[in-house]
Amino acid sequence: MLKGKTIILGISGGIAAYKSAALASLLVKEGADVRTIMTANATQFISPLTFESLTGHKCVVDTFDRNFEFQVAHVSLAQKADAILVAPATANVLAKLAHGLADDMLSTTLLASRAPKIVAPAMNTGMYENPATRRNLSLLEADGFTIAHPVSGRLACGDEGAGKMLEPELLLQYLQRACTAPKDMEGLKVLVTAGPTQEALDPVRYLTNHSSGKMGYALAKACAQRGASVTLVSGQTALTPPLFVHTVPVVSAQDMFEAVKDHHSRMDIIIKAAAVADYRPSFISDEKVKKSGDALSLPLARTRDILSFLGEQKPAGQFLCGFSMETQNLLENSRKKLLKKRLDMIVANHLKEPGAGFQTDTNKVTLIGKDFEKELPLLSKEEVSHQILTTILQQRKNSSLHD
Repeated sequence: MLKGKTIILGISGGIAAYKSAALASLLVKEGADVRTIMTANATQFISPLTFESLTGHKCVVDTFDRNFEFQVAHVSLAQKADAILVAPATANVLAKLAHGLADDMLSTTLLASRAPKIVAPAMNTGMYENPATRRNLSLLEADGFTIAHPVSGRLACGDEGAGKMLEPELLLQYLQRACTAPKDMEGLKVLVTAGPTQEALDPVRYLTNHSSGKMGYALAKACAQRGASVTLVSGQTALTPPLFVHTVPVVSAQDMFEAVKDHHSRMDIIIKAAAVADYRPSFISDEKVKKSGDALSLPLARTRDILSFLGEQKPAGQFLCGFSMETQNLLENSRKKLLKKRLDMIVANHLKEPGAGFQTDTNKVTLIGKDFEKELPLLSKEEVSHQILTTILQQRKNSSLHD
């Protein structure tokens, strides 16, 4: 996602600077070319050598450093940048940036750059909630800065409240979104379903499947990165919902049906990646079902077929994409499902294919439409997601040309 991108990581003088080292490491692992700039105060909390060791580049502190290569340093860095993130961003730095002050290497570089800019505030709660800081954040937003707002928690000063900088993994998502090009889904509303459903038998037990939700979450994240307004209807998973996505948690197949029904008519694209139970217990016991003999007879009833409902109710212009997981006759069964459910595209994957199926971080799929079939190699679920979205956008474009 960030391979080949130049990211400037600015570090100002706050205790949260230690998190920026972990972020620099994450960015390098993503394949980014990471350049760091520290304020003089930041060097009191963490050494420039730390960032130089992690990134392989000189960490710039002094605007007039004579050991820097012979260029106007702040201009050359500003021109290289695909995105700039200041983390932590102190109240002082926010104030300088909001008013266009440029008295050190970090502020001059930001002022000279046209790259997307993100600030991650970190400070005492009183400072963060001070009207001057709120006013400065509003000015920065008006100027096009993205604010990675801090969360509440225990701060270094011992106070409890807002002002704690976001964790590196979340800040990474901000940079991924800023650097994802093109923003070819801006203005589109997308609904994604993900994860398993749980069908209660009694207060203790339920029927479910092995879905982790990873494919659906990757799709929701990719849609948001490409500029879409995303609603994620998710069954119970161990995953953290992606940023920039409206998540609707559900439990049962009926819960998911109701949530999808509430949202579907407003969507331009629906991608149904959830593994929904086909059957549920006919009767839910109020008490734990006790053992009785060697066998248990469990009558089951059909759940609502969400994909069939969506196909039947699909408004003009909406693109409907389903998923098919098979253990045999993959393409034949998937094509039948495509036609039966009135889908525009189906993503077919074979449960027994190495690296595909449930719980993995990779997938190997075939994209099938009414007049096309595209087999993808084994890819990360993130890469698969972008391939799916690119194909959907192309099919929507082809459809509009033929209308």
